Amino acid sequence: MSTPRYSDLTLNGLWKNNPALVQLLGLCPLLAVTGSVVNALGLAAATTLVLVCSNTSVSLIRNIVSDAVRLPVFVMIIASAVTCTELLMQAFAYELYQILGIFLPLITTNCVILGRADAFASKNALGPAAFDGLLMGLGFGVVLVLLGGLRELVGTGTLFANMDLLFGPGAASWEWVVVASYQPFLLAILPPGAFIFTGLLIAGKNLVDGQIKRRQDARKAAPVKGAKRVRVTGTIS
Repeated sequence: MSTPRYSDLTLNGLWKNNPALVQLLGLCPLLAVTGSVVNALGLAAATTLVLVCSNTSVSLIRNIVSDAVRLPVFVMIIASAVTCTELLMQAFAYELYQILGIFLPLITTNCVILGRADAFASKNALGPAAFDGLLMGLGFGVVLVLLGGLRELVGTGTLFANMDLLFGPGAASWEWVVVASYQPFLLAILPPGAFIFTGLLIAGKNLVDGQIKRRQDARKAAPVKGAKRVRVTGTIS
């Protein structure tokens, strides 16, 4: 199997094969905890850490684990990585850990992580596997933070509220009041708002992809500069 190029892994993770916008995996925590930027950022960091650790571990043992037991082994590795991540968050961001609640342990069942472990890390060397985990995590995280920012802005008129939960007391002043005296828009904070904004993000990506494809098609169809038309009549023998 040929070694994948890092540029392709970057493009796939962040755009072409984005877990949230293209594969539509891991939507449960994405829709549930993105009511604010800080919640989204916390879950994004935890998911990315688990993806890198699980992809790295799976790649290291890929030649000594038989196909018959590979999935239980992968799940055990992912569960161990999630437990370590939970302990880290309890130690350094306990209040945010409490807010994220059940969705942290549920990272174990996130289809993005098991899917990358089985489809990519189990077939590739350590470097590409770890890089794929990092870029898939970043792609998923970017969508989480975008969604959190949109919901927080429309829901409360602010951005980056309660960042001290993740970055410590010094980050309490990071809150940006975008619209003063804003009347909270509850729909954006509730689950229906998450569905609406996720749909808008997916539509936006499809729109950009469509524009890119049209430009590529137009470029291919354009006549080559300097080419001459040849008029042919009759039969060439």
